[in-house]
Amino acid sequence: MTLTDLLQAGADDAIAIAAPGRPALDYRGLRAQVAATTAALNAAGIGRNDRVAIVLPNGPEMATCFLACASAVTSAPLNPAYRADEFEFYLDDLQAKALIVERASTSPAVEAARKLGVKLIELTVAEGAAAGRFSLDAGPAAPCASAGPSRAEDLAMVLHTSGTTSRPKRVPLSVANLCASAGHIATTLQFTTRDVGLNIMPLFHIHGLIAGLLAPVSAGSQVFCTPGFNALRFFKWMDEANPTWYTAVPTMHLAIASRGRHNAEVLARHPLRFVRSSSAAMPPQLIQQLEEMFKAPLIESYGMTEAAHQMASNPLPPLARKPGAVGRAAGPEIRIRGEGGEWLGPGEVGEVVIRGPNVTAGYENNPKANAEAFVDGWFRTGDQGVMDADGYLSITGRLKEIINRGGEKVSPREIDEILLDHVSVAQVVVFGAPHKRLGEEVAAMVVLHEGHECSERELQQFVAQRVAGYKVPKKIVFVDELPKGATGKLQRIGLAQRIGLGFGSHVAGEF
Repeated sequence: MTLTDLLQAGADDAIAIAAPGRPALDYRGLRAQVAATTAALNAAGIGRNDRVAIVLPNGPEMATCFLACASAVTSAPLNPAYRADEFEFYLDDLQAKALIVERASTSPAVEAARKLGVKLIELTVAEGAAAGRFSLDAGPAAPCASAGPSRAEDLAMVLHTSGTTSRPKRVPLSVANLCASAGHIATTLQFTTRDVGLNIMPLFHIHGLIAGLLAPVSAGSQVFCTPGFNALRFFKWMDEANPTWYTAVPTMHLAIASRGRHNAEVLARHPLRFVRSSSAAMPPQLIQQLEEMFKAPLIESYGMTEAAHQMASNPLPPLARKPGAVGRAAGPEIRIRGEGGEWLGPGEVGEVVIRGPNVTAGYENNPKANAEAFVDGWFRTGDQGVMDADGYLSITGRLKEIINRGGEKVSPREIDEILLDHVSVAQVVVFGAPHKRLGEEVAAMVVLHEGHECSERELQQFVAQRVAGYKVPKKIVFVDELPKGATGKLQRIGLAQRIGLGFGSHVAGEF
């Protein structure tokens, strides 16, 4: 299957893409937009497997531009919030042949492209145009050696890993990878032509691109594209979109939950079929709160860029959902591997490994990373997990995030969930801080509920009642807001260094 095939699912007059305050785009119009974009790129000498970076704001044009580019060239969506030096790095690293931006864009990506000699392509939206309709000014005509729609083996997209602890790695994903992942998600969530997804996820990230956009489109569903996440506008968008589901990361869900009681009438008008969460661990307390608020099941899933997003998912009712678990294999095969390379059974903790049609064939031009990441055809996720007798996977932590306190291993997620049980704690992130003697010590950053007061000592005693003493945070920092990445995910790795915390050393902020 190709992406061109995948986009044939929707009926001609069925709505494909909608947006706040805009006329909707039907599937006939979406397919026409993809064909017109392909023709414009080919006319400019850009064809299959040529790298085209996309720097556009969240919204319907970003959605349709991605779908079109992934169908004909190699798309490379970039975060519009990058600085000039970041754009220069990514455009150069990608060896981008072109960059698509809005007409008259002031993005620093424009100057970075000019500096590197990357072709600029301007996107224009006509006044009153349907959501997602645009034209491209791709400049002078040029011969194209590989015109037409991409094939299954061609590269549809290249994304970079986050680069939290090292130089970002390029993750190439083929047309076949994307089609497989979209199909896995559509099957898991039982999408139909009657579904309407309210997309609040950024469309430069694998979660939004595949779960929020490509999977529902593959089933002929409607996608309502917002300009990005805004908790204050979420319920207004619900009224306009009349959605049947949405997907988000836990920090977004938390912000939505905090406003639910003020929007009971909206919730009553628009009952959801389900709510989905992925990209980070979902605290069980928040799952319960959201299910009570929406009166719908919360489906927690497990994904990563290297797998074109989804790897495991809790199923829809009437099948069992297990809070705290990320569900069963939902696409690729999943196994648990021991430190010696042995396969582990139910209840045994080890590294999560995967293989399947949605998994990248390997990082680009990075033999060292590939040697470390792949073993006997299995991809090592870097996550620590355990599978129960029913095949439900629980992630116990990111191997790189596990705190090594003098040889005693502490899972930050375990302490997160304990602290969240305290009546005063609204948000928390537990992390390892450098310690001169032990190597690492347990620390936590906490946001309290509005109007609540609580001391460091009180929270330490609360944790100490539940776990061994070595797992109790030595230092708890109270803040108004937790630090998050561009997609709303909490950042544990390197957090202590960023805020200047250390034990028994000369790090600024020593305690």
